[in-house]
Amino acid sequence: MIIFPAIDIKDNKCVRLLQGDFNKVNIYGDDPSEMAKKWEEKGAKFIHIVSLNGARGEGNINDYSIKKILQSINIPIQIGGGVRDEKRIEDLLAMGVNRVIIGSMAVKNKELLKNLVKKYKEKIVVSIDATNGKVAIEGWEEVSSLDSINLCKELEEIGVKTIVYTDISKDGMMIGPNFHIYEKLSKETNLNIIASGGVTTLEDVKKLNLMNLYGAIIGKSLYENKIELKEVLSLC
Repeated sequence: MIIFPAIDIKDNKCVRLLQGDFNKVNIYGDDPSEMAKKWEEKGAKFIHIVSLNGARGEGNINDYSIKKILQSINIPIQIGGGVRDEKRIEDLLAMGVNRVIIGSMAVKNKELLKNLVKKYKEKIVVSIDATNGKVAIEGWEEVSSLDSINLCKELEEIGVKTIVYTDISKDGMMIGPNFHIYEKLSKETNLNIIASGGVTTLEDVKKLNLMNLYGAIIGKSLYENKIELKEVLSLC
């Protein structure tokens, strides 16, 4: 299982939100590239980045930090947040990003998604953000009536290989992930599943690893020193 340390960027600063709430922001550093270097030095093999301004439709103001991260480290990154058209995907890949994560667009425009997957193949990752099993879009600010498991099955049919599944109710709460949903997804699909939201303890990591998931994203528990990245990596 790949462990993805998370770097959330807002206004070119490294931050964490509580349950995706933009009014509940903790700033962990003024230079996200320094954080990326730290995780690489501790053994990370892949980094997960979210442009929070992008997710809110506030443009690409974090591109400065994204470029700096790409210049500072030698490991791959995947990035999401406000990817709403093909030009943005092309721009990010041209910068050197390894995989681009799309969210709202995957829900709103399946035809476009189908074409993107055909063209860019495994460079496209789809993010499913859910609350009470329903898919949330537009930076988590709008909850649809779509069932998240059904959507994952649809994505698999379209040709998507990898998803990031976040249970919003767990995100940043440090109360453990939604194991039930990952077990269900693992059994009912052949997708590469990256678990996101609530991974807090070494026990959480062990349990996810036993489910044969593709990966797990860890954010706040690393930033709050609840777990040590080297220890986490030794379990996977």
